[in-house]
Amino acid sequence: MRRVISANNLLLVGVVVVGAALLGAATAGQFFGPVSVTSFFRFLSVPILIGLAQMVTLCVGQLNLAVGAIGGVSACLSGVIITSWGVPPWIGALSAVVTGAILGLANGLLVVGTRINGFIVTLAMSQILIGVQYGLVGTTTISREAWPEVAAFGRSDIAGIPTTFIMTLLVAVAVALFFAQSVTGRRLLASGGNASAAQLAGISIDRTIVIAHTISGLLCGIAAFVSISFLPGVNTTVGGDWLLPSFAAPIIGGVSLVGGTVAVLGTVLAATVVRLVDAASPIYRFDAEVVNFVVGAVVLGTVALGRLREVQEARRASVLRSRRAEAALAEVRT
Repeated sequence: MRRVISANNLLLVGVVVVGAALLGAATAGQFFGPVSVTSFFRFLSVPILIGLAQMVTLCVGQLNLAVGAIGGVSACLSGVIITSWGVPPWIGALSAVVTGAILGLANGLLVVGTRINGFIVTLAMSQILIGVQYGLVGTTTISREAWPEVAAFGRSDIAGIPTTFIMTLLVAVAVALFFAQSVTGRRLLASGGNASAAQLAGISIDRTIVIAHTISGLLCGIAAFVSISFLPGVNTTVGGDWLLPSFAAPIIGGVSLVGGTVAVLGTVLAATVVRLVDAASPIYRFDAEVVNFVVGAVVLGTVALGRLREVQEARRASVLRSRRAEAALAEVRT
């Protein structure tokens, strides 16, 4: 409960409330209309999912720079499977989830097998997958008319809340339970928090890295499925703008870059903040570059403040140890 009701989460809730109020005032209340609210939550699903995907790799001290490329290839391959291979739309669309998991697994195996930093491996993989994505669809767009049943699911809602968003929240709950209740989830956190201690406890660091990248790819695949369901079609632009939001959500949400922590609720709230900034850009006539600048500055500021807190805590701990040592020495002398 203390993790849920944390200072960072309360701050993010306040930012979401204030941001929504400002958008409501700027649009004379139209932002809170049923159509606008449904559209807002529909487009919020992908930022949450890619934020969770990045969070999983961060918790073991890894990075996944191929988040957007995995999602893009998964979505485009699904479109090709449906239109060119004659696979039923639902099977083809859901294959995006499987594709994402396989690509994530490949990332993990490459990191472990080559012993190259995950930053380099996923950066190289992202460039390879961008080429694969272009090879799948070229300059064309595969229209969602090829999968009407899936598109209908993407447009559906329950009491004004998009079905895809409800599904995304269920995925977030599953991720939270995975880390809170499962042995594997706790091993991932242990390996990210202190790899040496985890190894002494019998935890395989290589296995946790592979599992983390696989889950990250799986979540990217789910984001690709969601994109397929509500976008007009799939092409090479899918996933192209996922990288910055994927880092912004977990970092602003309270996840440490050095590993050992997760913040599912914080990631969801931070993704909502990022989505509010996107929604404000056409209202306040912000350029895309301005939005990226603001999000990037917030991420950098959050990392800097987190580092400052770590330094201050280390200093306080050092002072406390010195005082205890002095007290112990004084007792010995007396």
